[in-house]
Amino acid sequence: MENSIIQQICQNLICSAIQRCRKSENPCVLSILLKISPDSDNQIIQISISDTGVGSSLVEFQDLHCKGNQICGDKWDGAIDITTTSFGDEEIYHYKLNSKKRLIRLPSTPKNGVKFSGTEVSLSTTESIDNLVQGITCFLKMVIILKIDKVAVELLVACTTGPKPSCETLFLASGDIPVPYPMSNVERLIFGFEDHVLKHGSKLDEECKSCFTSRDYLKVGSGVANSTETLRNTGEVLEAVIIITELPEEPSPSCLITRGTTTKSALRYAIVSILQVLFFQDFAPSSIPLIPMNALTSIDWKSYGLSLKANAPDGEGQLVLEWENLPPFTHVDIAIHSYHIKIMFPQAQPKSYSERKLLKKALKLALDDMKERFPGVLLSAHALKIRNYAPDLAKSIAGLVLSSSDLDFLGECNSLLGLHSQEIDEQNFENHIRDKITKVIEMNDRKLQKSKESAPFLFGDDSIHEEGFHEKEEDGGFNIKRNERIFNDERKNLA
Repeated sequence: MENSIIQQICQNLICSAIQRCRKSENPCVLSILLKISPDSDNQIIQISISDTGVGSSLVEFQDLHCKGNQICGDKWDGAIDITTTSFGDEEIYHYKLNSKKRLIRLPSTPKNGVKFSGTEVSLSTTESIDNLVQGITCFLKMVIILKIDKVAVELLVACTTGPKPSCETLFLASGDIPVPYPMSNVERLIFGFEDHVLKHGSKLDEECKSCFTSRDYLKVGSGVANSTETLRNTGEVLEAVIIITELPEEPSPSCLITRGTTTKSALRYAIVSILQVLFFQDFAPSSIPLIPMNALTSIDWKSYGLSLKANAPDGEGQLVLEWENLPPFTHVDIAIHSYHIKIMFPQAQPKSYSERKLLKKALKLALDDMKERFPGVLLSAHALKIRNYAPDLAKSIAGLVLSSSDLDFLGECNSLLGLHSQEIDEQNFENHIRDKITKVIEMNDRKLQKSKESAPFLFGDDSIHEEGFHEKEEDGGFNIKRNERIFNDERKNLA
């Protein structure tokens, strides 16, 4: 659904309320109330966005206006009512922002010694109630992915028409996570993003059990980069979370329509591999800016076995990447969160020249984290090519070893492979060699940190390798290059 001007204004006001809640460092409630009032000609919707965070600085409202500084036709008259107070204030302050962006102070209300803090912002519009509910609900579902600490969010619709006024709660969520220990921002993002990925089709409010029987199907990697490590310290932090899901079988048609996509785009999920990128700015959903978009497309994806086919915005400010070589029904989802250590309101966000560099670093850390946690995932194109030789190479090595009539030699080879049976099973022997070769390939393909490690041994004690003791190739260690040479020699001999 295309975002209207009113939707954008509401999202901006919600973002400001989130920052006020974060700044308070106390449990907060963010409430959006849509009140339907009949009018002689048009149905008027009163929108009220309130929070129990710190009082407003008022500067955040000065840039709220229609495109070209024009009044939004018959949808909104450009006026906003603001009520705000802080804990230290003795009064509740009232303001009105008119269509000319003039802030008019109205008579205040005494608090009579009661200590509380909060802000309420109201405006009226003739926007369709269905469009408002759908747009705000989708936005709030994105907000809760971040699992913002100590912030509860609710959306209510009140109807003043009819014999009995009614009020319905359409959305209610809390950022609290039931764990026995505090969680960092990136851990909360991982938790919320997993929830998001597990929801499909009509199951937008619960996990889809028809696709995933458990979260074991999710492969997750995360990375964090911040500007405190650079000379240009802007206090900016970039978090990246990558989740790869491969459905065990073809999903049902309802599950192909994922995360609000249309039927036409859902069909694309069935035949190609899609990467959906969600972007968050200072603890609120945001359309992806040009700098992060360029950083994403400039990543050396081939070093992770991915081949980028196409990329384009999906119409809702998100970026969709399409891959050429992933299996069908494989989803690769990325969530990026850029925020500043100092609380920033939407209108006060500084432009960061290091954002591209930080994003690339965070993404690479997330990719490397996934490779470390899930061996065999995101192998480079070179490693995949070498791994294709593993079955034939294992068969050749097994044939050479088993052609020996020396029982002591055969028993020692059996022991090296971890086979304790005295009776040698040819197929089992070959499978163990193949697994050893594959493991070496996967270990060598992992992203090295600062120093380059030597290749791990095909046969040998892992503890020796971990302690940094590396034998040379001629001393009996089998590494990748030697394996390739043996394989090529065997092919020549057979020819």
